[in-house]
Amino acid sequence: MNDDTAAHAGLERGRTRVQGFADAEMDFQLMRQLGAARYGGASVGECLAAAQRIESGVPASWVAAFAAQAGRQEADARKRAERKHSVSARDQYLVASNSWRAAEYYTSVADPAHLEYGLKSRECFLAAMRFADHSFETLSLPFGDTPLPAYYMRPGKSGATAGTLMIVSGYDGTLEETYLCYGRAALERGYALLLFAGPGQMDTLRFHPDLAFIPDFERVTAAALDHLLTRPETDPARVALMGISFGGYFATRSAVHEPRIRALIANSPILDLHAYMSSFVGFDPAELPDTEDFSAADIDHIPPEEATPQQRLMARNLILRFGRESFKKTYLRLRDFRVDDALSQISCPALAPVGSGEGQNRSPSSAGSAMAYRDRHRITSLPKRRGRTAIAKP
Repeated sequence: MNDDTAAHAGLERGRTRVQGFADAEMDFQLMRQLGAARYGGASVGECLAAAQRIESGVPASWVAAFAAQAGRQEADARKRAERKHSVSARDQYLVASNSWRAAEYYTSVADPAHLEYGLKSRECFLAAMRFADHSFETLSLPFGDTPLPAYYMRPGKSGATAGTLMIVSGYDGTLEETYLCYGRAALERGYALLLFAGPGQMDTLRFHPDLAFIPDFERVTAAALDHLLTRPETDPARVALMGISFGGYFATRSAVHEPRIRALIANSPILDLHAYMSSFVGFDPAELPDTEDFSAADIDHIPPEEATPQQRLMARNLILRFGRESFKKTYLRLRDFRVDDALSQISCPALAPVGSGEGQNRSPSSAGSAMAYRDRHRITSLPKRRGRTAIAKP
């Protein structure tokens, strides 16, 4: 072997190994982050590099990795903005915003860092919007004594649109992530966009941490529609509502009560939130004996062999965000979140992608009305999956 050959021995074109996580939920969250790359919400290489520093199933390691990454990305975006590199600054601020969201996701809502990361995600997004090639407004929708956060956008700076798409996310999605995953694509296709959130959702939680989820989400949608239909550029005949994941319930319930919605996209079409949530734990916690019930304060005293760090985090966040005293009472409250037979009142066309990994989407009592609705209103069901990627981290 000559000196030149020896010097190059062991060289590789890349050192990153494409590996996810053995833990199914964390693996899904990684794929969620990677998926945002299509519309500028992530760098695939940076996500995979972060994954190498995360211990599968350990939320604290995820938070540390993505918070550190977000900090670097935000600092880089700021430097680009200072140099007047507006396109590069915009794109990097969007990536930073979504990395802060990833850190926010696995942080307990009882931890002050949850608010810190959420606000940083919002701040980076607003910084990116200063350089956007479309119009952008932050809104506060009136809702009793509590204004609700929303964003409104139009393609270009003015002109006619193909219609208006309203989008509401679900349990842990944010307005910023919704823009990256759905909104940017809608704007490119000529749609005006209203992204909004209701009580208990992540964006509202940043400003009103004591405001819990409500079953009658149509009140929130009505406030959003009231604003939207006062805008002279809105064509009331072309207003569609899209709900993502948990938001499929919000959108479906809203369409039952709101004839001003002219098209519905329920992704997934959740008719019974109690059945949906119970399917993820494999039993109905509302039927727990009182002796087995626990509060948010009790969670840290549960033996480690009975609950993983991820399960503790999710249970605590669920109790706090529904504003109940215990795990059992949270699931009792979830029984109020239903559509059921009222489904037949929806009069607009609908698209319903059904996710096999999204849990039970309807209660047995609602199956008949769901079939009737499908027959009457041309509802279209498309298969959709939520689950593990083929890659696995040892």
